[in-house]
Amino acid sequence: MNSIFSELNSRILVLDGAMGTMIQTYKLEEEDFRGDRFKDHKILLKGNNDLLSITRPDIIKEIHKGYLNSGADIVQTNTFSSTSIAMEDYALQDLVYELNFDSAKIAREVTDKFHKKKYVAGSIGPTNKTASMSPDVNDPGFRAITFDELVESYKEQIKGLVDGGSDILLVETVFDTLNAKAALMAINDYFEENNISLPVMLSGTITDNSGRTLSGQTVNAFLISLSHFPLLSIGFNCALGADKLKPYLKRLSNSTNFFTSVYPNAGLPNAFGEYDQTPNGMLAQLREYLDENLVNIIGGCCGTTYDHIKLISEEVKKYKTRSISND
Repeated sequence: MNSIFSELNSRILVLDGAMGTMIQTYKLEEEDFRGDRFKDHKILLKGNNDLLSITRPDIIKEIHKGYLNSGADIVQTNTFSSTSIAMEDYALQDLVYELNFDSAKIAREVTDKFHKKKYVAGSIGPTNKTASMSPDVNDPGFRAITFDELVESYKEQIKGLVDGGSDILLVETVFDTLNAKAALMAINDYFEENNISLPVMLSGTITDNSGRTLSGQTVNAFLISLSHFPLLSIGFNCALGADKLKPYLKRLSNSTNFFTSVYPNAGLPNAFGEYDQTPNGMLAQLREYLDENLVNIIGGCCGTTYDHIKLISEEVKKYKTRSISND
């Protein structure tokens, strides 16, 4: 904790860019996801990007290395969907510990080869179920998952991420604060049971121009709901591009003494689901965050590439980090 805390007090750290859209550039087929080990698996596995940490670790390693060479200080593990809840869609829920351990280990091995200190952030995604809302419009009281089930699932993921060598745990793309609370409870329980502690980052996602999360919270409500936990940082990622996300990040930055983070998409997707914003175009928008001293950690989400991160990493050297009160 002390190492990254002191670094954040002295400079802006750069988070890596998108894992999923970089994987798409490899044009992988079903066989890549299956490998020899899962060649007879009963369910199609193409698109299960987290599984590539087992079947194509060379690709995941190459992506981490690409972002680190571009100037990233923090790389996220390839574990966005590595919970039993999300893996149930592929009948691979028994693989959760291995997925998280292997993904963290890959990132650890790559970062350890750099002379300068680099950090591994264990990515903890929101799962594909929500604890606050019903998936059935005809039954508003129905829930597809319980809070306790989320906690247990997250604890299993956390064990693999920690054992594999993560420096940080990153609860990201939070669209339902109750899911995030379950993740934080799982982290707290795991830390207490194992007498350890790691810095915890948390990043929400604003779903549209209303400035609310999918579960309906405003920026301030989101912050207040999660400020009970001693977070390293809080921020936003994904969803909106850097231009549309800025007012909400500014509101957050002005209201918290946690470090703040932002890693937006490379604009909004086009009609084909692709991201067209160039590195220079994105940098021009992110420069406003830097000019106004809003962030301590900055990077990219969907559609961002090595070139996006390279420009960001070069730009942040010109700016002082956002200061926080230690009260």
